[in-house]
Amino acid sequence: MLLAVPLAPLAGAVLAGFFGRAIGRAGAHSVTILGVLISFILSVLVLNDVLDGARFNATVYEWMTIGDSASLRGSLKMEVGFLVDGLTAMMMVVVTFVSLMVHVYTVGYMAEDPGYQRFFAYISLFTFSMLMLVMSNNFLQLFFGWEAVGLVSYLLIGFWYTKPTAIFANMKAFLVNRVGDFGFILGIGLIVAYGGSLSYAEVFGKANELAKIPFPMPLWGGEWMLITVTCICLFIGAMGKSAQFPLHVWLPDSMEGPTPISALIHAATMVTAGIFMVARMSPLFELSDTALNFILIIGAITALFMGFLGIIQTDIKRVVAYSTLSQLGYMTVALGASAYSVAVFHLMTHAFFKALLFLGAGSVIIGMHHDQDIRNMGGLRKYMPITWITSLLGSLALIGTPFFSGFYSKDSIIEAVHASHLPAAPWAYAAVVIGVFVTAFYSFRMYFLVFHGKENFRHKPFPSEDAGGHDQHDDHHGDDHGDHGHNGSHVHVPHESPWVVWLPLVLLAIPSVVIGYLTIGPMLFGDFFKGAIVVNAAQHEAMKDLAEHFHSAQAMAAHALQTVPFLLAAAGVATAYLFYMVVPALPVAIGRALSPLIRVLENKYYLDWFNENVLAAGARLLGRGLWKGGDMGLIDGVLINGSARAVGLLANLARLVQTGHVYWYALVMLLGVFGMLTWQLWPAVLLPFLSGLAGR
Repeated sequence: MLLAVPLAPLAGAVLAGFFGRAIGRAGAHSVTILGVLISFILSVLVLNDVLDGARFNATVYEWMTIGDSASLRGSLKMEVGFLVDGLTAMMMVVVTFVSLMVHVYTVGYMAEDPGYQRFFAYISLFTFSMLMLVMSNNFLQLFFGWEAVGLVSYLLIGFWYTKPTAIFANMKAFLVNRVGDFGFILGIGLIVAYGGSLSYAEVFGKANELAKIPFPMPLWGGEWMLITVTCICLFIGAMGKSAQFPLHVWLPDSMEGPTPISALIHAATMVTAGIFMVARMSPLFELSDTALNFILIIGAITALFMGFLGIIQTDIKRVVAYSTLSQLGYMTVALGASAYSVAVFHLMTHAFFKALLFLGAGSVIIGMHHDQDIRNMGGLRKYMPITWITSLLGSLALIGTPFFSGFYSKDSIIEAVHASHLPAAPWAYAAVVIGVFVTAFYSFRMYFLVFHGKENFRHKPFPSEDAGGHDQHDDHHGDDHGDHGHNGSHVHVPHESPWVVWLPLVLLAIPSVVIGYLTIGPMLFGDFFKGAIVVNAAQHEAMKDLAEHFHSAQAMAAHALQTVPFLLAAAGVATAYLFYMVVPALPVAIGRALSPLIRVLENKYYLDWFNENVLAAGARLLGRGLWKGGDMGLIDGVLINGSARAVGLLANLARLVQTGHVYWYALVMLLGVFGMLTWQLWPAVLLPFLSGLAGR
């Protein structure tokens, strides 16, 4: 049954990818949806077994064994195996459910795209890759899934490969993730070198021994501890996959891919891989306070400063993308506070409402005939009622409204950080609290501009489908209702999306509202993650403190009405309403007054500029120097061409004595004989002569 969970989406991907033309569009979406549906049903059954106490940890296939078990260092086994516990089962259900919703949604969203079958093959392969990652019981399989999701994300971000911005974006994602993956493979290498195994269970069993091993750091001088270096290397991998500062720069550009894959990447697959990995490695991370402080700082920077960037975005998908960055920062902060269960709890709730917001944004894009600029929207509530209400529910969950799913996980993160005694915790707490206001402001800025207020689309014609770099497929949803703007040009009136688009929105809205209320008790304070997540309660007291103050989900929500995070969230919504509904000239005036700051935000803190003009340009300069000086100058010029020139010079000299005349050869022979005789006789003749001179 466990084998069938990842193999069902893989089978669908193979059929749609290699036989897409034969089975047609309907066949492609049928086999992939069926594969993911099977995977989802089996995942639910696995979760039910786990709730009953079942656990599984075994090898499915032994690929190779390196070394001899009788040798001093033993053998290294490379295996495919599954580890199923509470953490795995939860991730399996989340990944398959969100993927299933995205598959159904794609039927409507990509209906006229020429790469229809290819897209379904990719997203089904994406699901297989993520399942292999979360179900693994060893570092080899973890790394396989890790790289596989990176590869498929590259293919999906650049799905429209004729669009230059898409090709730039997928290459950017690929290269930035190579930086993170370099750290990740170094961490795994240290584990193998010192732990002697790729198996989670064996490595975790040796964790206390590894924590006592010093590790020389020549560049910094002195010694660090091996466990600290290993955990930081592993977390650098998470920084790339889960888009943490400064390796976050690829994620906003991933919006160049079609909207369904934006939802899949941001909600349930690639960006959650890093959070899951650190939670799975909790037995290691718990042994290094230095690594945990580093995680806290990185997460806090991402949570706050990426939220600021969401305030000035005008592309509806990019607003949601920066929201993802900020929320990933919240999850990372929870990891740093040793509240691993809270981090993955927020991962779960976030997957539902973030998928809802992304797919809702895609529905708006369909209704707006592929215009993604929120300044050209407004008043869509009466034209797209289902999209409106589901997007509102998703936004309320995102900002942490009491009783909504996001509230339980987000407030738990804030409280966990507040309870942490690590040196970086006060800074992280300030960042996540301020981030509450920022999140509420940019979320409802987008909501008000899109669904309420003046209908700006009536005064401006929509761009053509291929203009402006928006989703490049023909409008095919429903009938076009024509209207004429004030300039006399033909404009389209928005309309609700077809059922294959809005049905996933409704199904995602349900867990976005209730899943946090239903699961906070067993996930955070029960035994659901027992054995999967390890916390040193004596040293890291965050979860212990949370448990002491938690009474019930109802009590937590009721108490929240008088807390600072709730007041800040309400203030963020009120400020957005004032700025964009009551006094729309106010944000314009503030933006003009703060133009230098706005310029910094518009340039994304100049990190892209730094990467392109310093890091990339420096790499190109180094490469050019190695090419011109090393390759062409030293290797080609001196070693290869230089040796050839030396041979040519000797040949030219030899050619001077090879005249072809007999008298010349005779003279050379006589000179040679004379030279040899002189060589033999000179000691007997010359030495007495020199001795006589010396005597005088």
